[in-house]
Amino acid sequence: MSDLKTPLYDRHAAAGARFVPFAGYQMPVQYAGIMEEHAHVREKVGVFDVSHMGEVFVEGPDALPALNRLITNDLDGIADGQALYTAMCLPTGGILDDLVIYRFSPEKLLVVCNASNVAKDFAWIADHLEGDATAHDRSADYAQLAVQGPHAEALLQPICDAELHGLRRYWFTEGAVGEVPCIIARTGYTGEDGFELYTAADQGPALWDTLFEAGEGMLAPIGLGARDTLRLEMKYALYGNDIDESTTPLEAGLSWICKLKKPGGFIGQPALLAQKAAGIPRRLVAFRMEGRGAPARPGYPVLDADGAPVGQVTSGTRSPTLGVNIGMAYVPTGMHRTGTPLSIRIRKSVAEATVIKPPFVKPGA
Repeated sequence: MSDLKTPLYDRHAAAGARFVPFAGYQMPVQYAGIMEEHAHVREKVGVFDVSHMGEVFVEGPDALPALNRLITNDLDGIADGQALYTAMCLPTGGILDDLVIYRFSPEKLLVVCNASNVAKDFAWIADHLEGDATAHDRSADYAQLAVQGPHAEALLQPICDAELHGLRRYWFTEGAVGEVPCIIARTGYTGEDGFELYTAADQGPALWDTLFEAGEGMLAPIGLGARDTLRLEMKYALYGNDIDESTTPLEAGLSWICKLKKPGGFIGQPALLAQKAAGIPRRLVAFRMEGRGAPARPGYPVLDADGAPVGQVTSGTRSPTLGVNIGMAYVPTGMHRTGTPLSIRIRKSVAEATVIKPPFVKPGA
C-alpha cells in the first residue's frame, strides 16, 4: 500500500511535485527535475521532506546500556547532545537497519530509522531491551525536514533562536525556527553542510512555510530522485539496495561503526568477529564506468575474466556533478582494491568500469 501522506503532502502538490510510492507513502520524486535539484543542493540550499522516517524513543534508567547492546557502535563514546551513526544487526551479523541515534541523556535517546523498517525496528528494539528501559514509536508524531547545501546555515540562522555556527557535525540542539519548536541536528544524507529539523507533525507545514519565506530565491524543494543521486555521489549506503539483512557491516565498508571490542558486546558481535577472523568474502565498492553508455542498475551482474557472474551492482546512476556513470557493487575480496577493472553486464552487452576510492565527489561539509 502507498496511500500514506506526510504532513507536507499539500505543500508538495502546490509546488508541482511528481509523486511516487515509497515505503508506503506518496512521496515527491522531483519538482523542477533531478539534475536541476541536485545542482541546487550542491551550489545553494534545498529542503527535503523526510517525515516518512521513523522516530523511536528509548527511555528509562537503563536506556543507554540497553540500547547499546543492540547496536554496533558505542553510545558511551558520545556526549549528551551528540548523534551517532550505527547499524543494528541480527545474530547472524546481517544488517537489520542503519540508524542515527540522538543522545539527549543516558535516560533518553532518539533512534531514527529507515521508513521501510519502522515496524520491524521498533519490534526488534522493544523485544530485546533489557533492564529498566522502554521503547516508544513516535514516528507519527513528527515531521522532519532536511535543509541541505552550502548556504544552509546562512538561511537558517536568521530565523533560528539557537546558535548554529558552533553546532558541529553530528551534534544537535533544541530551539525555534520562526515560531516552530524543533530538534535541530547538523546531520544529513547529501555530503553538504546542513541540518535536519524535527518538529511536531502538525507544525510541519508552518515550518515549511517559514523556511520558504526566509529563503526566497535561495531555497528549492528537492525530491527523492536528487536525494538518491546526492547520496550515491558520497557512497552513502541505501538500505534495501546496498545493505540489508543478507549483508554485514564489514562487507559493506562500515567496519568504522563496528566497535568489536565494546564492553558488554552487542547482538551480532560474535558473528562479525568470526567473519573478520575467517576473512571477509566480499566488499561493497564504488566504481566509475568507462564510456558514455547506460549506467549500471541494481541487480546487474559483475563478471570475472571468464564472463561468469561473481558480484552484483547495488546502486547506479549518472552523476549529475561529474557527468559520468557511477555505482556501487559487491565484488569478491581481492577485486575490491582501488584501480581494479570490472566488467558489468548491461542487458546484452558488457561495459567496463574501474573501482575507485570513494567518495565520487568531495563532500562540501
